[in-house]
Amino acid sequence: MDQAVHPPLPAGARRCRKKFLEYFPGGFRDADYLALERDYKVETHARWNDVLGPAEFRSLIKAGAHAEIAARAIRVEQRSRHSMIFSFEKMALRDAVRSPAGARAFARGLFDLLHGSAPLPRRFEKWIGVVAGLPRRQTRVLTWPLLTVFGFIARPDSQLFVKPTVTRRAALAYGFEFRYSPRPSWPVYEAVLQFAARVRRDTADLGPRDMIDAQSFIWVQGSDEY
Repeated sequence: MDQAVHPPLPAGARRCRKKFLEYFPGGFRDADYLALERDYKVETHARWNDVLGPAEFRSLIKAGAHAEIAARAIRVEQRSRHSMIFSFEKMALRDAVRSPAGARAFARGLFDLLHGSAPLPRRFEKWIGVVAGLPRRQTRVLTWPLLTVFGFIARPDSQLFVKPTVTRRAALAYGFEFRYSPRPSWPVYEAVLQFAARVRRDTADLGPRDMIDAQSFIWVQGSDEY
């Protein structure tokens, strides 16, 4: 049987691939890649499953333990070896869930995002509304990193963490058309997911496993660290 012939990658995608392999010659199995980019995210996901896995999360929701859910979610992210959100975002979130109403909205909204039965576009739009409506003191809570960090930690099989500047730089370098808006919306997030899917498809021979690998590839392209 003839093997499928894949068209050559566009120039931008080839340059991004080359850059990634310059840092990590072994691709997504490279020892340095695992140490610098992947392992701590996998550890954070495992820690989430220990304290807020689906069954435990559901049990806490039924018990009305909204403040405990919020506290656990925040703790998991904070204990990551490399924090994914800025300190001002952490403070804004802690302020937002300090009241019973804020904790309840956050806990129930996050449960619906992760484990609801509605299609993802509807769940994500609803989550935007929840985060936008959280109590605010000084700093705004509705940022792309805050909106996407918990979905990424809990569901790296399907959800992506979005750092706007990094993602925009990476998309430009890759040659992926990305119409960004600072105002969170499903169409923008859908475009980010499509970018991640494109990266995973184009790097299939390097063995990407999930959105952690896609996000890490994007990070290498757009971050000042590389």
